Amino acid sequence: MSGLPHLPHALVTGGGRGIGRAIAASLVGAGATVTVLGRNAAVLEEAVNAGAAHFAAVADVSNETSMNAAIAAASAHKPIDILIANAGSAESAPFSKSDSALFARMMDVNFMGVVHAVRAVLPGMKDRPYGRIVAVASTAGLKGYAYVSAYAAAKHAVVGLVRSLALEMAGSKVTVNAVCPGFTDTDLVAGSIENIMKKTGRTREQAIAELAKHNPQGRLITPQEVADAVLWLCGEGAGAITGQAIAVAGGEI
Repeated sequence: MSGLPHLPHALVTGGGRGIGRAIAASLVGAGATVTVLGRNAAVLEEAVNAGAAHFAAVADVSNETSMNAAIAAASAHKPIDILIANAGSAESAPFSKSDSALFARMMDVNFMGVVHAVRAVLPGMKDRPYGRIVAVASTAGLKGYAYVSAYAAAKHAVVGLVRSLALEMAGSKVTVNAVCPGFTDTDLVAGSIENIMKKTGRTREQAIAELAKHNPQGRLITPQEVADAVLWLCGEGAGAITGQAIAVAGGEI
């Protein structure tokens, strides 16, 4: 696998835990300078102290003003060459109980959070000889799941954005891709497991099996498996890979 160019600066939103932290740590290991961005300063600083990142920036990805300020501060260390738009949130409800506020929340975090991050980094990135934008979407951005219509709609929007922006950037050195993990062993999925247990009376093992059944390999994806896919997309050898939505899901389509 071709590695990263010399000492790029990577920004990872939602980089304090789960998939984002695994991605940040992998980029550090590959030689990148990494800034993790999120809402919880203590969680971000713990990632920095553990060596999973070099800098932390506090912002709410759904707030454009907050994002612009945080990314400007991060860029002052060094221009951003890699954006990993990972921050996200999931809420489940039947469509009949999914009100406008729920749809707005899911779009604000999962879609507009990506838009705000890309808008802040792209002007500087597209004029340099190397740039990578990777959005962490979901298999929910490639197919439907019951009871998460708002979340799935937002993730479909992310995939559409990636495909369109990749075409706009095709004349530059910037590639734009998405990775689409299946159910992954993170805090976010732990919340889904607790929700299944509460609503159905199933055991933890049964609740995990309910989610894992979507994966033909019969298991949850690990954060590191997602990070490995992202690291490949960020490498110099992936320069011809753009506009793709790559499932990291054990064969689920």
